[in-house]
Amino acid sequence: MRLSILLSLLLTAPAAAQTVPSPAPPSAPPPAAAAATIVLDPAAARRVAELPGLLAGTADPAGLLSPEFLAAVPAEQVRALTAQLREAGGAVTGVERVTPRSPWSASVEIGYEKGVAAMDVVVAQAAPNPIGGLRIKGLLPRVGSLAEVEGALAALPGTTGLTLVRLGEGTSSPVLARNADRAFAIGSEFKLVILAELVRAVAAGERRWDDKVVLDGTPLPGGLFATAAKGTAVSLRDLAGRMIAVSDNSATDILLKTLGRERVEAMLPVVGIARPAGMRPFLTTLEAFKLKGVEGGALGRRYAASGEKERRALLAGPVGAAPISAIDGDMFKANKPIQIESAEWFATPADMARIMDWLRRHTESGPAAEARAILGKNPGVGGAAERWSYVGYKGGSEPGVMAMTFLLRAKDGGWWALSGSWNDPAAAVDEVRFAGLMARAVELAAPAAP
Repeated sequence: MRLSILLSLLLTAPAAAQTVPSPAPPSAPPPAAAAATIVLDPAAARRVAELPGLLAGTADPAGLLSPEFLAAVPAEQVRALTAQLREAGGAVTGVERVTPRSPWSASVEIGYEKGVAAMDVVVAQAAPNPIGGLRIKGLLPRVGSLAEVEGALAALPGTTGLTLVRLGEGTSSPVLARNADRAFAIGSEFKLVILAELVRAVAAGERRWDDKVVLDGTPLPGGLFATAAKGTAVSLRDLAGRMIAVSDNSATDILLKTLGRERVEAMLPVVGIARPAGMRPFLTTLEAFKLKGVEGGALGRRYAASGEKERRALLAGPVGAAPISAIDGDMFKANKPIQIESAEWFATPADMARIMDWLRRHTESGPAAEARAILGKNPGVGGAAERWSYVGYKGGSEPGVMAMTFLLRAKDGGWWALSGSWNDPAAAVDEVRFAGLMARAVELAAPAAP
């Protein structure tokens, strides 16, 4: 439901700053003939050499980062984010690699005890030459094979699942499977099913991407449209784009209401959910928040003890009647799991791989093909995406829940799906660690370029 900023950890100049960023396309590498002639300006090289201090927490952000940067990403937030990286990766060990992109920019790898952080750095040309752009693309753990990734996931507390599938015409071949058929709480990954129903409707000519939804003033959860005025018109394209790329909960609930809960539920077996009951009734994000956050989770406990028919009556009655103001705004403040074994959406890693395969097969041509661009707006793994010609992605997280699923097209034209989940009802999961392992899996799974 809330996508952690750490899925695509991003510190940027003001023009690109977002709470849940959609990473910009990586800079194209310089031509081979010119690469050897690019060197960093000495002032830029000095700033790069100072990065370990910033990441280790020993250097003042105000001494390295530009005022414009700090206006968008305050020093306190920089310290918090770098502290989370250290918690996941251990102590900073130093600069391991610098690849200049221009005299004032470079791709840099900073070593940690347990991994390597890849980042893009831009240094201002005017004295005192502060860092004006710092994009941390991910912390990749020091694992050298998919088997090691699987082993690292197995060692995590709680329960983890992982599958890597080679997709084909009418068939698929699992290459890696760990608890691939075990159901997990998946957080915002449920939004892929809503996208699938929209793809079906667009392909059938029932809807168009440009169709407008006029907001009726119905209360909405957090997101761009939560404070939009009644009468605001927004296209299905924009709703779907925000739902997938930045996991906008308000866009999600508008789209689910527009398409219809029943139609989305009907898509569950169609897209490959082996046990559709795990997502029925198909909750809105606002309903999930009410179940978890009204009267200390009292509605959620009633929901957990009920059958499907009673759950639907509960949603139509007490849950629907509860105002947003009744939700405890601090329910996630303690960073502890809340009813993740009941008030959630449930699917297996194999289910999620099948959803991505369904989306792949139904977006090859025609108007529905636009969904591929939507899926590819936020690849979720930073630099690891460069190993593939296309990366579609959706993830989800909340305390105790983390899930990441990828649709991958290799540079040889082959298609793959990768999905991982981690649930721990006893404690918050280490999102940086999991995201790093999944990014490493994306990187390691890429076939050698032809």
